[in-house]
Amino acid sequence: MKIPIIQVDAFTNEPFRGNPAGVCLLRQETNAEWMQAVAAEMNLPETAFLLRREGSDFSIRWFTPTVEVPLCGHGTLASAHVLWSEDIVSRDESITFHPQDGLLSADREGEWIRLDFPALITEECAIPDGLADALGCEPVRVSQNPLPTYLAELDSEKTIRELEPDFDRLRTVGHGVCIVTSRSDSEVCDFVSRFFAPAIGISEDPVTGAAHCSLGPYWTERLDKTELVGHQVSRRGGVVKVRVRGDRVDLLGQAVTVIRGDLA
Repeated sequence: MKIPIIQVDAFTNEPFRGNPAGVCLLRQETNAEWMQAVAAEMNLPETAFLLRREGSDFSIRWFTPTVEVPLCGHGTLASAHVLWSEDIVSRDESITFHPQDGLLSADREGEWIRLDFPALITEECAIPDGLADALGCEPVRVSQNPLPTYLAELDSEKTIRELEPDFDRLRTVGHGVCIVTSRSDSEVCDFVSRFFAPAIGISEDPVTGAAHCSLGPYWTERLDKTELVGHQVSRRGGVVKVRVRGDRVDLLGQAVTVIRGDLA
């Protein structure tokens, strides 16, 4: 039985920008080893695997080319886009996703998709040994979220854009996953960021929804506003709108399908 798999560029409305994700529409329960093999074959930052429970409720799991991850924003955005654009779910219906822990939901706001995700609050910590050397600059401050992921604030957008990390060194710092961020120089967004995760097989992720679950609350506290626009300034780049609602965040983004196919 052929299994549909669709490649989507998430957090963009243009093909070949934003963050590519695979969305695999399962017909039945399958094992993690098979899903990991498919994700390695796709060789995208993440591949999402969906299995319908009933109606507009779906189980969801996400895999990088090397490991399963507990939370993935762009893979969830891509999944919602596929379910609506392929007429699997009516466009006026909300979608509920059931990961291995918790619940996530998606609905439409005009041309944007809104994801309801948990807020991942960071706590300030000492600068970890080796982080400055791995990044090639001294952070202004460092905090850590529960995943755990380091969030390092740097001195300027220019520094963020010009950063050339040593990924071999970064892999050995803590859990080898780090968000870098600063205030934006632009009037159209509030902050910029990049995301490095060499420990899970992703040197640099183009646009990272889960990172904005921490970036939203982090910049809400500093800018005293609950609705923000983030620009992830990777080579492909992408925009994430964030609304902070206590222990939840809304992530808003767009997506476009680029490839449709079937697994044999």
